[in-house]
Amino acid sequence: MPQRTAVIRSVGRFLPERRLTNQDLEKMVDTTEEWILTRTGIRERRILEPGLGCSYMAARAAADCLERAGTPASEVDAIIVGTVTPDMFFPSTACLVQREIGASRAWGFDLSAGCSSFLFSLTAGVQMIESGRYDKVLVIGADVMSSIIDYQDRNTCVLFGDAAGAVLLEPCEEEGYGVLDFIQRIDGIGEPYLHMKAGGSRKPASLETVRNREHYVYQEGKRVFKFAVTEMADVAVAVLDRNGIKGEDLALFIPHQANLRIIEACANRMNIPMDRVVVNIDRYANTTGATIPLCLYEAVVEQDRLKRGDYLVIATFGAGFTWGSALVRWHRTGPPRP
Repeated sequence: MPQRTAVIRSVGRFLPERRLTNQDLEKMVDTTEEWILTRTGIRERRILEPGLGCSYMAARAAADCLERAGTPASEVDAIIVGTVTPDMFFPSTACLVQREIGASRAWGFDLSAGCSSFLFSLTAGVQMIESGRYDKVLVIGADVMSSIIDYQDRNTCVLFGDAAGAVLLEPCEEEGYGVLDFIQRIDGIGEPYLHMKAGGSRKPASLETVRNREHYVYQEGKRVFKFAVTEMADVAVAVLDRNGIKGEDLALFIPHQANLRIIEACANRMNIPMDRVVVNIDRYANTTGATIPLCLYEAVVEQDRLKRGDYLVIATFGAGFTWGSALVRWHRTGPPRP
């Protein structure tokens, strides 16, 4: 009997309407459009309206995903939300999404792994499907990065945006399809180089931490860049090697959208031409947990770039440090719903 695997049945997304361009940032901090574009590949990013939270975007991405699958929310068994910007410490964003979309029988949880949150959540969802106990698992990546970015810090405010993406996982008993393999890694050596200084149990919020602007993303960019280039490429190559697949055999490579130079370096290491790499960092910047599903949505729904039997690799890197990769063989046989 074939082993039960998990396939991506549908993809959905939510993008805030407001665009924050490089020209806008020129008026806010000491930077230039040329400097941002040359060093990051970013032209603009989306910003969520004040007063709305992560669950607002996540629920709308989930609803879009379910509509495209033709699946009512009442059939969803579980919801996993990958995020570093939940509405609040508790309850979990998954609870708020469950309520908003009407997934009456679902349980779920949040998973926080920096920019690797979606991939780690996807892995958890895949294992739930493979266990045989669940048939429909929603995996969401969503982050309101504008809520934790210091718009007086030119080194970080240019990098991030807000968005949400979702996939619906379902079982497949056709051998050789779905999420076939994954590799995940963490190393706490990265903690000093990418973190938020205050707001947690080690350093609770106080007047002093607010005055010192310690509730925003802190990043030592050069150290993070160096580690990301090496480790994200290594883990992407490793998942290919482990399955006897070469870079040139891939239909698509979907990397985390942190920096265009990192993306190009990884593609080069994997021997994949850039026309097979999904890139949207120029329009959305680094949306943390949402980058991978946004790219998948673009490739599948907007561009129809995957056909049955195609291989793709997902690779990501985030705070912690966290990093990982996944090998997928596409199963969808028909065109996506409009």
